[in-house]
Amino acid sequence: MNIVLLGPPGVGKGTVAAVLSHKLPHISTGNMLREAISKGTDLGKQAKGFVDSGKLVPDELVTKMVRERVSQPDCKAGFILDGYPRTSAQARALQEFAAVDAVLDFKAPFKTIVERISGRRTCRKCGATFHVKYSPPKKEGVCDKCGGELYQRSDEKPGIIAERLRVYEGQNKPLIDYYRNEELLSEIDASYNITEIGKIVKQCDAVLKVASRVISS
Repeated sequence: MNIVLLGPPGVGKGTVAAVLSHKLPHISTGNMLREAISKGTDLGKQAKGFVDSGKLVPDELVTKMVRERVSQPDCKAGFILDGYPRTSAQARALQEFAAVDAVLDFKAPFKTIVERISGRRTCRKCGATFHVKYSPPKKEGVCDKCGGELYQRSDEKPGIIAERLRVYEGQNKPLIDYYRNEELLSEIDASYNITEIGKIVKQCDAVLKVASRVISS
């Protein structure tokens, strides 16, 4: 089954995908882009300016990256896409090389999203993530796992978050309409905090069970 997760940055898609990915690989385009930037690949160099300013990376760059990833052997039985597509043009491009079976649209209040993103801290050494409120490190500014320095990414500061959300909202409606017209879209209430992740996962499981029955019928 090929699953697409939609929703603004910080809505909890990645957290839920980590739970759902026990059977299917979780493909986060955000993580893939950050890795490419960190390694200084050609794609990473092209994408860096867009990511740092909170803008969307051009369709052709992201689509090329996703096409290459879903063609790998571990995606043969399906995958969970997180962060792509973000536009209706990307959705049409995706449909050319991978059929989508279910689309989960995560919803949460603006205030909740800003709090989630601005509170994140990432280890410079091992990449582990923490949250100053929900999952703080034992020692402020120090990674529990490797002792590395924790920092706030440039795209997780309040001003950049607002820009990311503005861009997302501007691009989102045509994409939602596209998948609604395809009868693939289901809304997920993602306003619960991390301690109630089970309530979000339960909604997702219910939708995917229905989608699975439709596919096999």
